[in-house]
Amino acid sequence: MTDYFAFYGLSESFLPDEAALQRLYYAKSRETHPDFHATSAPDNQAEMLRQATLNTDAYRTLADADQRMAYLLRLHGLLVEGQSEQLPPDFLMDVMDLNEQLMELELGPNPAAVAPVAAEAQALADTLEAGIQPVLAGYDQLPADHRPAALRQVLTYYLKKRYLLRIQRQVATFAARS
Repeated sequence: MTDYFAFYGLSESFLPDEAALQRLYYAKSRETHPDFHATSAPDNQAEMLRQATLNTDAYRTLADADQRMAYLLRLHGLLVEGQSEQLPPDFLMDVMDLNEQLMELELGPNPAAVAPVAAEAQALADTLEAGIQPVLAGYDQLPADHRPAALRQVLTYYLKKRYLLRIQRQVATFAARS
């Protein structure tokens, strides 16, 4: 897996300087854009095209907070496609009530019941977000031996967030039907 942070000469961060990232993207774009190398040797043209593609992929990934988080977790081998995702039992207990309310909405639509479910799901998401912000903000300042523990916290947050997003989409579907 290509290290997009190394590609830009940046240190790993969940919250990079977005303006600096954009400047680096544009600078690399000027360096590698295939149009600027149209008269060079075919090998160089192919390499510049590869570099331009890498630049675009790196920027798209690092510029989006969710993609950046998933990328960093994959980079460290914590998020593997096809792996079964284990959510902590305490979190599953917290969302069991929401799932039961969603099942009731599925069986018998009740427009008045949608708003409280949406509010409860949003409150859970807000609490989750508030809890992870200090970890995300301080990650790049951590000593190397403390980063694995922080990454595990981020992985748990990421999995919980994905689960909550599924619930919020279901709630939005029920709200649209009402």
